Amino acid sequence: MSAFLIANIAPLMFAALVVVLLLGYPVAFALSAVGLGFGVLGIQLGLLEPALLQALPERIWGVMSNDTLLAVPFFTFMGLILERSGMAEDLLDTIGQLFGPVRGGLAYAVIFVGALLAATTGVVAASVISMGLISLPIMLRYGYDRRLACGVIAASGTLAQIIPPSLVLIIMADQLGRSVGDMYAGAFLPGIMLAGLYASYVLATTLIKPQWAPALPLDARTIRESDGSSGNRSLMVLALITGIIGAAFWMVYYSRYHPEIETDERIVVTTSLAVAAAFFAAVANKLLKLNLLSAMAERVTFVLIPPLGLIFLVLGTIFLGVATPTEGGAMGATGALAMALARRRLSLPLLKQAMNVTAKLSTFVVFILIGARVFSLTFYGVNGHVWVEHLLSGLPGGQVGFLIVVNILIFVLAFFLDFFELAFIVIPLLAPVAEKLGIDLIWFGVLLAVNMQTSFMHPPFGFALFYLRSVAPAKEYPDRLTGRNTAPVTTGQIYWGAVPYVLIQMIMVGTIIAFPGIVSGGLETKAKVDTRNIHIQVPAGSAPGKELEDAAKALENAFGGTEAGPSQPDKK
Repeated sequence: MSAFLIANIAPLMFAALVVVLLLGYPVAFALSAVGLGFGVLGIQLGLLEPALLQALPERIWGVMSNDTLLAVPFFTFMGLILERSGMAEDLLDTIGQLFGPVRGGLAYAVIFVGALLAATTGVVAASVISMGLISLPIMLRYGYDRRLACGVIAASGTLAQIIPPSLVLIIMADQLGRSVGDMYAGAFLPGIMLAGLYASYVLATTLIKPQWAPALPLDARTIRESDGSSGNRSLMVLALITGIIGAAFWMVYYSRYHPEIETDERIVVTTSLAVAAAFFAAVANKLLKLNLLSAMAERVTFVLIPPLGLIFLVLGTIFLGVATPTEGGAMGATGALAMALARRRLSLPLLKQAMNVTAKLSTFVVFILIGARVFSLTFYGVNGHVWVEHLLSGLPGGQVGFLIVVNILIFVLAFFLDFFELAFIVIPLLAPVAEKLGIDLIWFGVLLAVNMQTSFMHPPFGFALFYLRSVAPAKEYPDRLTGRNTAPVTTGQIYWGAVPYVLIQMIMVGTIIAFPGIVSGGLETKAKVDTRNIHIQVPAGSAPGKELEDAAKALENAFGGTEAGPSQPDKK
């Protein structure tokens, strides 16, 4: 029996963890209990030294002193303040009016606002609950199919998991030992593409089943001009002008005078200037009463500018290298407080509620991470990482075979575990194997983040579905405007509405594997320097001081100057 335990202690430990989790015990305590239990068993079998457990305080201290994890409470607090300040309500109302004349317009508005909330809040629960409370009654009122309405709200809310500043990407970067800024840059385009796939599905649905997503009737379009028009033509002109300004600035100034600046920095600055141009045009139109812009154009501009400004404050400063993700989160939290104050929505009860929820979520993350540290200490001590490496690196197909098996594993585990648990338990076991196979860990992390997004959408345990169920009408109710009785939304309708979007997420996983440039295109590419193979040769008879100075300059150029200096301490 002892020989069997010694030979198979690593797989037995992993199996024991799965069993304890399926029994329903809290994840943090399950990880700690299995880690300590098998640690004692390993000591009794002679596999481990008792001194190994003395490393636990150091590992826990490593969690507490991790500056990267400070971004989690900052972004959580920012999202909660924004969600309760009415920003989501204003956005959904305005964008819903903008897309109202189009068949499926409310669904497009939900996707657009979901992506915008994802780039400002980064919290799935806030996005799903906000859009469920605001958009679902309107969609039901005007005859949307319940499955389509529920699916698009739940899926758009989960965009907060992949579009920066996502909490998932912060945790993923920490577990992979990579820069949060690089993870954000790599995930930006896949997140936008995923939102585009959602919109494409809605378009296909409206073409096949037009009765599932009707346009808003004329009496429901409240933002109208004096002549009865919608004013969208004026908005299109404003968007065209700002686009031309941005494109011209890009081509003339950056391409000609600053070709050395990275693409993401060009995008940030150019977009910010284009948005600023639209804002000043709207302000001038309103103050000078030029009547060049419609009421719709003014409303959309003034509603979009605050969240876009907050996005630049957070993501723009990170991409430009001005701030680390932790500093960007602090600025975002400050900006959210300023926005709530400007809207006269900031109150002491709101602050207390936001701080309580932030403290609970941050504690939840830290306790799971501490439990994972206890589990991994014993698991690595019994050479569990070697067992995982041999198990996965020997798969047929090399990198492709590894990626297929890993993504199937993550997809199946997502039925039972949420993204925090997957990130803390599974990712540390997979990362060394991926790195050994030559897979870039930033690309690998973004790929798994898209896959782990399905953990929010899997029936029957997806958290986004639970959030939507909590705000969707469970009983028949009279509509607030029409007075007609509206049938309830069933749990089965919510589940079936989520299925197409789970399939879309898996299509996105396959797209990233087939076209890796979707992720790597947003990252800086610099030559890797192996410091172990650097040799400095000083020719005989030359001045030592000058040669050392030249060598120092050569080393500085080899490492890319001072770019990884104090301004970006999160880069590892």
